[in-house]
Order: sequence, then C-alpha cells, then structure tokens
Amino acid sequence: MLRSFLMGLVAGQRGITPLAAIAAATRSGDISPELPLQALLLNPVIAAGHATLAAAEMAGDKMKTAPDRIEPSGLVVRSITAAYAGAAVAPRGRRFAGAAIADGTALAASYIGWRLRCTVMERYGQTVTGFIVDAIVFGSRLAVVKLAVAGSQS
Repeated sequence: MLRSFLMGLVAGQRGITPLAAIAAATRSGDISPELPLQALLLNPVIAAGHATLAAAEMAGDKMKTAPDRIEPSGLVVRSITAAYAGAAVAPRGRRFAGAAIADGTALAASYIGWRLRCTVMERYGQTVTGFIVDAIVFGSRLAVVKLAVAGSQS
C-alpha cells in the first residue's frame, strides 16, 4: 500500500499528474488496464492529453493568478485522481484500500504542501518554488510507477 500512499503525496501537490503517470504506465505496459476506463489510456491521443494537462497544470502553477491547491474545486480533482491512481498501483484485491489511502493522503498533503510552499514563497517566490515542487512531483511519480512495476513482479 506504500505505492498508493506515495501516489497520494503526488496528487496532493499536482492534481493531474497521477492520471498522467497511470496513462504513461498503462501505455508502456508497466501497469495492466484492469480498472474501469483504464483501457482508454492505451489510446495515444488520450495518454498525450493527460500529459498535456499535467504540463499545463505545472505551467499554470507559476502564474500569480493560480488558485491555491486547497480551493474546494482543486481538492475535488485531487481526491478523484488520487483515488483512481492509488487503486491502479494497489495490489489486486486491495484496490479500494489503495484508493482510500491515496485519497486521504492527497487531501492531507494538499494542506501540508500549501502551508510549506506559502512559507518558502515568502523568501524565494512563486516561480522558483513551483519549479522545485514540479521536480519533486515528476521524480516521485516516476518512482511510484517503478515501485508498482517491481511490486507486481514479486
């Protein structure tokens, strides 16, 4: 269930990145398309769309008009994407628990990440801190997917 927890951490910082990670892992065959609608992620247009939306979210985060990650609409998106991605990387038979763990983690991480970033932004600004979060999130989502692959092979 560690993978679901980690996917929740990713979702807490970037709401669309978990779906982009699952789309990439599904297309590469690292994760089998077992969840409802996951087979759609095999379509290259849909997978590219998820990647584009994740990149747009990362770019938009650097704008002064970007809403806080703790806005209700942002929390709803994070909750849904975290639950789906958490279920996708969870062991078969534990999908519901994986979804719940990822969802709870994403909501908590949203608040913790927001508070930390607000504190650091006072010194380094929105753009620099946004790029740091992006680097952490991008690297983390790759690690989570690789952990999922390693877990499914053992």
